[in-house]
Amino acid sequence: MDERTPVTALRFGIILILLGGLFLLARAAPNLFGWLGVSSWPLIIVGVGILLLLIGAATGAAGMAVPAAIVGGMGMLLYWQNATGAWQSWAYAWTLIPGFVGVGTLIAGLLEGKGQTVRGGLWLIIISLILFAVFSAIMAPFVGGPIFLGRYWPVLLIVLGVLLLGRALVQPPVSDSGSHEQ
Repeated sequence: MDERTPVTALRFGIILILLGGLFLLARAAPNLFGWLGVSSWPLIIVGVGILLLLIGAATGAAGMAVPAAIVGGMGMLLYWQNATGAWQSWAYAWTLIPGFVGVGTLIAGLLEGKGQTVRGGLWLIIISLILFAVFSAIMAPFVGGPIFLGRYWPVLLIVLGVLLLGRALVQPPVSDSGSHEQ
């Protein structure tokens, strides 16, 4: 067993007690959290993402940043859709999910001090944003959503291609064993 197990169990125990107390309080006094309003229900999902991030930080599990970012990002997306009524944007908004993974990967890399993980997270974010713009330009006219970049969205494909080519030319080649050749 790991030496940190009692500390980790203690942290998890405290977090679960606080979370249970919060839910019990919400049950006992339903109007206590009425300021959130019915239309703000996605903020609960954002809160769960923040809670996951805090659990990861408290237990020293930097990898928890990935599910935390996915849940929090989905909550923010749902909040925007709920506020605007643009539910049809799901036709292309799903392309943001890899970007949420990228945000979590970037945070985990920063917490662990791993530069390569940070770069991987940045690439996921960039690719996700480009895919979002391309798919929204293609799908939005069919579902009645906002159109990003109008008829110039193919420029994003060119930019992504240039970025990938530049990355391939700058990185050292990888041997069959998986290590970089010198």
